[in-house]
Amino acid sequence: MTLDIKPLVALLAIVNPLAVVPFFIHYTQGFGRRQRQRTIWISSFSAFVVIAVGALLGLQILQFFNISLASFQVGGGMLLLTSSLSMLNAQPAEAKSTPTELSHAAERAAVGASIAVVPLTIPLLTGPATMSTVVIYADKAHNFLQVLVLVGYGVMIGLVTALCFALAQPISRFLGKTGISIMTRLMGLILAALSVELMADGLRKLFPVLGHLT
Repeated sequence: MTLDIKPLVALLAIVNPLAVVPFFIHYTQGFGRRQRQRTIWISSFSAFVVIAVGALLGLQILQFFNISLASFQVGGGMLLLTSSLSMLNAQPAEAKSTPTELSHAAERAAVGASIAVVPLTIPLLTGPATMSTVVIYADKAHNFLQVLVLVGYGVMIGLVTALCFALAQPISRFLGKTGISIMTRLMGLILAALSVELMADGLRKLFPVLGHLT
């Protein structure tokens, strides 16, 4: 069995925990060591859960709403392309929180409430683009083992997120705003290419005649 790493590359590009490091530093200011560690593990585990649920139940959800995979691929590809454009402007792919939501999150952080799930995991780390990607690649899995590989990629994303957050201060000092912006733009370029590929595949399924034109 050939291991397809495209899902892992796409998920790393979308989640991009490096771009969320400044948000993590901001929201955990004043946190004690134990509270910061708890935030790291909850946000990392939550990111894994989002990916695992998408891999294991995403297709069933589509069937429940009677949505074809081809349509979902085109829509998901467009969503990924939109996210990649945000990243090319050095913004996190999933950073869709409103100023009010971010303000409330900051207030919760100030009183010591956990902000690990909202807004760190949802929507800063994972969101619609992440879930769309997982569901699309879950459909490409030919057996349950490949689905488990996709879940395994979720574990890797969670571990990378935990590592980035645990080393947030050194990463922020080493890369600086410029370095993080460069990394985000590079991942955005990769994500744009993957999104075009997904849309093209979906369009060929919806309109078979397009397959004869390539």
